Amino acid sequence: MPAAPHWIIERDWMPADVANALAETLRDGLPWTRHRLRIFGREVDAPRLSCWIGDPDAAYRYSGTRFAPHPWPAALLPVREAVSAAAGGAFNSVLANLYRDGRDAMGWHSDDEPELGPRPVIASLSLGATRRFVLKARQPDAEGVIERHVIELPHGSLLMMRGDCQARYRHALPRTAKPVGPRINLTFRRILPV
Repeated sequence: MPAAPHWIIERDWMPADVANALAETLRDGLPWTRHRLRIFGREVDAPRLSCWIGDPDAAYRYSGTRFAPHPWPAALLPVREAVSAAAGGAFNSVLANLYRDGRDAMGWHSDDEPELGPRPVIASLSLGATRRFVLKARQPDAEGVIERHVIELPHGSLLMMRGDCQARYRHALPRTAKPVGPRINLTFRRILPV
């Protein structure tokens, strides 16, 4: 698995008791919605529940939809500071995703929208059930092989994608038939004016 500058994971970044309390607070307290996404010209329901949170000027457009941010809940303010410190830069928004069970998933994509800039830092905090996260190179290597990496994201782990990660790789959170509990994923971002 490559080291920096593409990605790095800290598996025990948040203590379990803190992560447990945060997961419960967010699961019960955020205004979760099922977003509509435009995929290949069709509108479909997102295969998970989400909530876009951020500073007032941190509107985000992806998959043909513009999302105005909900205000930061008090429980996320210290988390925002800690994640920003770990990443070495301030974040002004977070996409909260609730994966209710193994049927909820996220397909192949890169976080490469213009408002994220050319080399964005995305910090992804996982709360709840461990899920498999997959990165796949956009282009084959010199031998024609598509590089692929599978990372288990346990409760309290922090995955940071940076540098050319979004330009070189796509990522996904695949469905699983195994019984798996709910998982909340917080992907912190810096939205730039475009």
